[in-house]
Amino acid sequence: MAPPQTVRNLDVERYMGRWYELASFPSFFQPKSGIDTRATYSLNSDGTTVHVLNETWNDGKRGSIEGTAYKADPSSDEAKLKVKFYVPPFLPVIPVTGDYWVLYLDDDYRYAVIGGPSRKYLWILSREAHVDEETYDELVGKAKAEGYDVGKLHKTLHSETPPDSNESSNDTKGIWWIKSLFGK
Repeated sequence: MAPPQTVRNLDVERYMGRWYELASFPSFFQPKSGIDTRATYSLNSDGTTVHVLNETWNDGKRGSIEGTAYKADPSSDEAKLKVKFYVPPFLPVIPVTGDYWVLYLDDDYRYAVIGGPSRKYLWILSREAHVDEETYDELVGKAKAEGYDVGKLHKTLHSETPPDSNESSNDTKGIWWIKSLFGK
């Protein structure tokens, strides 16, 4: 099967900001019971790399991990990025790099479908925590058209009013990360 198609000529500055996870494939590195999951991207001072802050709430505590995203091939116009995190988040010593391919992005930069060449990971993102079913189904259809098994998608729960990062206690011990290794 051919690799998924990606967006071309991504306007990185327009892509910056907060994105809410509407759905994703379950993965070992995300808590199974996490809610209000989101990512916040900001351009680093070098103008070419992106600071990544992923957050989720589990049992009322905020779990987070920070990383860096960069173009896999700086000379390409394809939105194929790499994201590097250091794990575990409470003692960041091991670099882990993954693919972050932007498969779909609407003209207003409000909705995105993210995956990679292996089709093992998939994220459906939105600038808002809640979208109507028609929009959600359209985004799922974009992933399906690229060969993803959308039956594996797990919808992400969001509070009516998403929490502020500073309003809740942090999971400073990284318990969510350890639990996720054991499928919790």
